[in-house]
Amino acid sequence: MSLAAEEPNRPAAPARARAERKRRWKLFRNNYEMYVLLLPGLAFLLLFKYTPMYGVVIAFQDFNIFDGIRGSAWVGSDQFQKLFHSEEFMQVFRNTLIISFYKIVLLFPVPIVLALFLNEVASMAFKRTVQTVVYLPHFLSWVIIAGLFVNILSPSGGLVNQLVVALGGKPVSFLIDNDWFRSVLVFTAGWKEAGWNAIIFIAAIAGIDQDQYEAARVDGAGRIKMMLHITLPGIAPTIVLMFILRIGNLLEAGTEQILTMYNPVVYETGDIIGTYVYRVGLGKMDYSFSTAVGLFNSVVGFLLIMSGNLVSKKWLRRSIW
Repeated sequence: MSLAAEEPNRPAAPARARAERKRRWKLFRNNYEMYVLLLPGLAFLLLFKYTPMYGVVIAFQDFNIFDGIRGSAWVGSDQFQKLFHSEEFMQVFRNTLIISFYKIVLLFPVPIVLALFLNEVASMAFKRTVQTVVYLPHFLSWVIIAGLFVNILSPSGGLVNQLVVALGGKPVSFLIDNDWFRSVLVFTAGWKEAGWNAIIFIAAIAGIDQDQYEAARVDGAGRIKMMLHITLPGIAPTIVLMFILRIGNLLEAGTEQILTMYNPVVYETGDIIGTYVYRVGLGKMDYSFSTAVGLFNSVVGFLLIMSGNLVSKKWLRRSIW
């Protein structure tokens, strides 16, 4: 009976497969312009993201720039053993985690709060003015911002230290003081990127059904209640998405920022994995070791984003995929 029952179903599978192929081909023909627009992005990814992955083999070699990848000696995991037994790298790793933790805890909520309050501004002119002002620092390079804050925080005539002295204090060398350097990094990162990051949450707020606000007003809800019970739940998926992505970049604590602002005096608290790779790879020309550090950074980032997505999917019922 079971064989007889299964017999009529056998031709159905190839038929379904053909129907699915026809459906996909029809979808492609109707939207081929969209697929053509994908080509430059795919070419960029292939050329600048996937092709350089071949260079990862350097991490397992005693690489010599004159011998090249094929001519350099294979040393296996020696570079990674050197990495995990290096006290200098352990200090750099701790610095990276601490600075990233500070930036997540102190800065991640700032764009959300900024977006929530901008959404409550009734005057469109004032709202656009504030948005322009807070977006502007994003378009300045870290070189310009570093030069700006070097002058502002200068112990001899800087605006901040003039205020400190006026209040009866002593000038502080913020950029060469290990007790202050991390605070400067967190503040300048927030000043530069908070407004720009708020754009994502402002866009998410714009997508919330306005009928919910109308119904809440009819029920007598005030702005705070609507913010807490409509706006925040409405942008929760976006918050989760951005948080998972930020966790995935935990070991990227701001390489470009720190390179423009730090100096050997604050290596103890400011040297991170990115700057360490730069110093070792280009400064000491130890390409194999710096590649091993970079590979370690990438693997940890991948595991973090996968774990964050899994935890979010299990506990919050929201995830990237």
